[in-house]
Amino acid sequence: MEPTLTHRDLLDPVAIARGEALGILARTVVEGYRVGEHRSPFRGFAIEFAQHREYALGDDLRHLDWKVLGRTDRYYIKQYEQDTNFVAQILVDGSESMNYGSGKITKLHYAKVLAACLAYLILLQRDAVALHVFDTEMRETMTRTDSIAKIHAIMDRLAAFKATQQTRLGAALSDISGMTKARGIVVVISDLFDDEDAFEKGIQQIRFGGSEVVVFQVMDPYELEFPFEGIVDFIGLENTERLKTNPAAIRKSYLEAMNTFRRRVQGICDRSGCHYILANTGLPLGEMLSSYLSFRHKVAAR
Repeated sequence: MEPTLTHRDLLDPVAIARGEALGILARTVVEGYRVGEHRSPFRGFAIEFAQHREYALGDDLRHLDWKVLGRTDRYYIKQYEQDTNFVAQILVDGSESMNYGSGKITKLHYAKVLAACLAYLILLQRDAVALHVFDTEMRETMTRTDSIAKIHAIMDRLAAFKATQQTRLGAALSDISGMTKARGIVVVISDLFDDEDAFEKGIQQIRFGGSEVVVFQVMDPYELEFPFEGIVDFIGLENTERLKTNPAAIRKSYLEAMNTFRRRVQGICDRSGCHYILANTGLPLGEMLSSYLSFRHKVAAR
């Protein structure tokens, strides 16, 4: 069971410092609600020239293209790409399998810290965040906010949540798709231990609506490496099944199955045009997050 957490436990100072230096750029066109820093699909009069259109009665004469008028004797307005702020929907898996941890930090603890750091960084750059924690259904939802002061409320919700149920990731993604009215970013933080077809369908629903999806698969190093020795009694976290066995006898088949599973979920993300990031709880969160944000910047610069 995860220990009781406080605000101090949820904001990793190294992750914040590295993330603040990089920022979180929207990879794709977003539909924001106020002028900001990310490319919008809507035409406005700001920053970068996009196209001409014929003058209409009531248009601001300051945007007339006088050079075109001089060459053609026709009135054209210059239009520009409008920049905008994005809304990030952060979706945290609060199912019981997330309670696993071979060391001091459980997967759920790691997921909460990652969600809190992302929320803080996004709010710090004046973008907006909505938080959702799910298991078989949505358990916690905080509606969109762009106020950095709300980070305390976000951390309160995250810190207080206890994982006790099974999971339905596909249903949660479908719910998010229905809630997302404008194109933005959906961040999924989960171990992805659920029906893969439902996961892919949910991802595709969100992508069909035009939003970007980023998937952090949170895994414990013991799940990835299976270093158990002796006779071990394995207990299912989301069911009552138990398996008492010699890990050495099943290590090879387990690792093959785990690697195949990870390749399948990464393949789902690749096919859907999503970023997939393995979040190993045995490694510093700051390194993982800054590495991913650096990668985003390289992608955005292409």
